Amino acid sequence: MNKRSRRHEAPAPSAALIVTTLSLCGIVVSLQQTLLLPLLPVLPDLLDTSVDSASWLVTATLLAGAIATPTVTRLADMYGKRRMLTLALTISVLGSLLGAFSQDLPLLIVARALQGVGTAVVPVGIAIMRDELPRERIPLGVALMSATLAIGAGVGLPVAGLISEHLDWHAIFWVTGAVGLVLLGAAMAVLPESPVRTRGTFDIRGAVLLSAALTALMLAISKGSIWGWTSPTTLGLVVVGGLLLAAWVPIELRTPSPLVDLRVSSRRAVVLVNSTSILVGFAMFANMLLTTQLLQLPEETGFGLGLGVLETGWWMVPNAAAFGLMAPVSAWLTRRFGPQVTALSGTLIMGVAYILRVFLSDDLAQVVIGSVIVGMGTAMVYGALPTMIMRAVPVTETASANGLNVLLRSIGTTSASAIVTAVTSAFVVTVGGQEVAGEQAITLLFWLAAATSLAAAAVTVPTLRMQDFSPDADRAGTATTSRPTRVVRGQVVDEQARPVRSAVVTVLTTDGSAVDWGQADSEGQVAVAVPGPGDYFVVTSADGWQPRSRIVTLGDETRMPPLVLRHRLTLEGTITDTDGQPIPGALVILTHHAGEAVHSARTDHDGRYAVPRPPNGRYVLSAIADNGATGARPVTVWEANRTADLTLGTPLA
Repeated sequence: MNKRSRRHEAPAPSAALIVTTLSLCGIVVSLQQTLLLPLLPVLPDLLDTSVDSASWLVTATLLAGAIATPTVTRLADMYGKRRMLTLALTISVLGSLLGAFSQDLPLLIVARALQGVGTAVVPVGIAIMRDELPRERIPLGVALMSATLAIGAGVGLPVAGLISEHLDWHAIFWVTGAVGLVLLGAAMAVLPESPVRTRGTFDIRGAVLLSAALTALMLAISKGSIWGWTSPTTLGLVVVGGLLLAAWVPIELRTPSPLVDLRVSSRRAVVLVNSTSILVGFAMFANMLLTTQLLQLPEETGFGLGLGVLETGWWMVPNAAAFGLMAPVSAWLTRRFGPQVTALSGTLIMGVAYILRVFLSDDLAQVVIGSVIVGMGTAMVYGALPTMIMRAVPVTETASANGLNVLLRSIGTTSASAIVTAVTSAFVVTVGGQEVAGEQAITLLFWLAAATSLAAAAVTVPTLRMQDFSPDADRAGTATTSRPTRVVRGQVVDEQARPVRSAVVTVLTTDGSAVDWGQADSEGQVAVAVPGPGDYFVVTSADGWQPRSRIVTLGDETRMPPLVLRHRLTLEGTITDTDGQPIPGALVILTHHAGEAVHSARTDHDGRYAVPRPPNGRYVLSAIADNGATGARPVTVWEANRTADLTLGTPLA
């Protein structure tokens, strides 16, 4: 037996081993980002630099994470999830090793940027779980993986305190580097490579534009409190970031295999989930920042508890523990009631807990319990959001869709940091000759976090009407068919072989079980994941076209025959005068209710017209005859074909 055969017959790793390995990888990359935070007050002295310069050690990590996440996750969908997870983990470990040997600020900033690349490990890990875990284990695995960011942050505070008291500060990099190196070996040994790969050409132009836009916007958010929110630098970065995003969107819509598939990302279900992620990311990080401040502020303020860094870190451990302990609860709720109910319950718990914390933050027990309850609600939401995303996107988009979700969550956390800093700077009190945050600032931020949590609940409510991909899908939103093992590509075209953009292709088994779906790109190309060779029921639809279904037999090939849409739907009718007589040669114009022209045509000798049926919406149908007679009427396009007749008024004199 050759080596390749032995590898093929090797037993697959257990679900528990895959979940454990991925979760530990998520925790270590979170530790890499948070271990340095408690040392920020002393780093200017240790590095002989200014406070502003030292803050770049945090900013560099945020920027690198924001840039790397969409790029790494798209590459994971295209070229292999295990490959890109190990690459991101390798880069972050190299960052830890560089930091361990560095004394100069520029090298440390580079090291922190390399560590930030590890942020992409979490969404790629979630995508691996979708591909490799049994259906019933996916909710628990996803909940644990989502919780790793908070678990790592909670564990990082006491570990950083211990290191700062007993070891040289470089030990922070040594610890994360050593642990990361062990987990890198475990990931390479344990994790299988997913066969679900879309291939194609990587969107370099889109990656560069998005990276530049994110860099500008994240710099403005993270450094605005230092530079001034109305300073020319901050405002200029916001403008530049906005303009780059405005240029990036139409480019992505025209690009085959785009970095971010905006057609999928703009679907209502995905928009709602991503909006919730931003709001919950804000509320989650506000909980950590405000609890830390309450624990550390001097007792002389009348509401602070005066604890040191190490003590504060230990009292933050229960919050991290809540994330780990709530993961099975979140998974059970997701399987039993669906991820939407789990997310809604979590956001409501967060909102109510924040309101109670406004009035119940007088002693250590109240502060810790309040923080833990918020953490429990956050864990429920974090466990449900990736499942909701995976239910709303094709299998081939799992990593990149979760990457976008994690990116937006990080934008929420960065915004929380900026707003907390701005508010606490605006409401200060002087204690012992030192300015510290006043109680008014803490109270205002609690109310703001409560409002953000309840806003997330309001955004989540419409998702309760989101339907499972198929009637046979379980509550987690995962279809009951076999695990996908290959990606099949095809093209949606019309009868003249012209590509039909934005068509949707749904693949089912011949007994009606959902397999996958995909949305065609600007060249009509579409990719779907299937379990293997066999007969599949393929449904093709596009706005303005008559849907078509057919049985497609797939063998070992990875390309299906062209999917041809033959019949264009129309909006048609008759133009008549006030006597009911048809008007030949009249010019018929269809405009959108917002004003832009959509289609135009001339009536035939029977006064009839026909134009391609526009997308669903409200329009105005108007016409003008050769004798100057005109007329107009509103038209609502909703069903397949639509008839709209129009009577013109008295001709002009």
